[in-house]
Amino acid sequence: MLFIFTLFLAIATISAQDNWEVLFDGKDLKNFEQLNGSAKYEIKNNELIGTSKLGTPNSFMATTEKYGDFILEFEVFLENGLNSGVQFRSISTPSIMNGRVHGYQCEIETSSRKWSGGIYDEARNGWLYPLTRNTKGQNAFVPGEWNHYRIEAIGSKIRTWVNTIQCANLLDATTAEGFIAFQVHSIHNENLEGKTVRWRNINIQTVDLEKSMKTVNVDVPEISYLDNQLTDNEVRTGWRFLWDGKSTAGWRGAKMDDFPDNGWEIKDGMLTVLSSEGTESANGGDIVTTDLFADFELSVDFKITEGANSGIKYFVDSELNKGEGSAIGLEFQVLDDQKHPDAKMGKNGNRTVGSLYDLIRAENTNNSRGKNFKGVGKWNNARIVVKDGHVEHWLNQVKVVEFDRFSQMFKALVEKSKYEKWENFGRLSQGLILLQDHGDEVSFKNIKVREF
Repeated sequence: MLFIFTLFLAIATISAQDNWEVLFDGKDLKNFEQLNGSAKYEIKNNELIGTSKLGTPNSFMATTEKYGDFILEFEVFLENGLNSGVQFRSISTPSIMNGRVHGYQCEIETSSRKWSGGIYDEARNGWLYPLTRNTKGQNAFVPGEWNHYRIEAIGSKIRTWVNTIQCANLLDATTAEGFIAFQVHSIHNENLEGKTVRWRNINIQTVDLEKSMKTVNVDVPEISYLDNQLTDNEVRTGWRFLWDGKSTAGWRGAKMDDFPDNGWEIKDGMLTVLSSEGTESANGGDIVTTDLFADFELSVDFKITEGANSGIKYFVDSELNKGEGSAIGLEFQVLDDQKHPDAKMGKNGNRTVGSLYDLIRAENTNNSRGKNFKGVGKWNNARIVVKDGHVEHWLNQVKVVEFDRFSQMFKALVEKSKYEKWENFGRLSQGLILLQDHGDEVSFKNIKVREF
């Protein structure tokens, strides 16, 4: 008995030293309120249990208190077939979407894509950190068992661990404070009605957080949404801005020595090609880098207007096609698939957003739904990786195109395309990077690159 008392005292002392607080005591929900949907929540055996229900939207059991910087730990058991998550720094106000809960969510799921531990931005920006680039993290969650989660949200740094394996390594500053909420996702299949998600041992730390932060796994990719700033890790790993966010330095017109006098606007950290009623390269024209690139990783945020068409080209030779129209190079298509007719032209969708224009159709290669395009009027990310002939297109952190530009298959694609007449198309040892003026308003920001 003395041993048990001593052990209990030691654990209590450690907890006090670590500044952990109980967020859910396993007895009542007096510090919580249910938002949005009407799924059932109850307490049994010191567990918070949510039960899925047909005909109701996502349900959230939310803290009445708001939290900014914190470390949260909990255990969760999710029945097969369900989707769930834990909201944090989230908001629900009548003036925004009639009170719909929105904000960061740490994913809990049993689907084959295996994104548990990833970060989703509920009812706002969609997937911020899917686990498409973290294979080890994809396998951290164990279906049919209790899983331990840890969420660290400190400043703009948002990191997650599932069963001690790091899953997300995100930097985002959209929301600094909000409630924490436990989600029962809406269902549309009657076979899922009555299934449960259970949480227990829910504890939070809000002081002296720097001392408690876990060491970041260098193999877990960092994804940053910070505007016009490089993280320490990006600087250390060779990233630099290709556009400084305020001037024309490092860029010129594709068919001129200087930057265009008109047709492009620099404002509020954005570089915008202005509309000229859809006429290709008839206003300011395409712009290209003054530097040449061989093996590289390029990241560009873009926002299209309704019906817009543009593109991000690479391995561009600005000496080709000195006449009308755009300069020649491999192209990451930027397009409104729903409203621009180009989406239905070409072959089998090879002119849709994210595609290798006119050659390879963009499609989700990560066992998920759709291409992960966030929509017209929202910021989307294009990522292009080129190394030793291997090329990848990523749309919002989901790979949509992959090819070898020196392969026989690529050569055959070119021979059947409009690029056939351009000798050595796509196979240059190095080339320029281009932002296209296709006559529609499109904005770009956070243009950054690193070379291999």
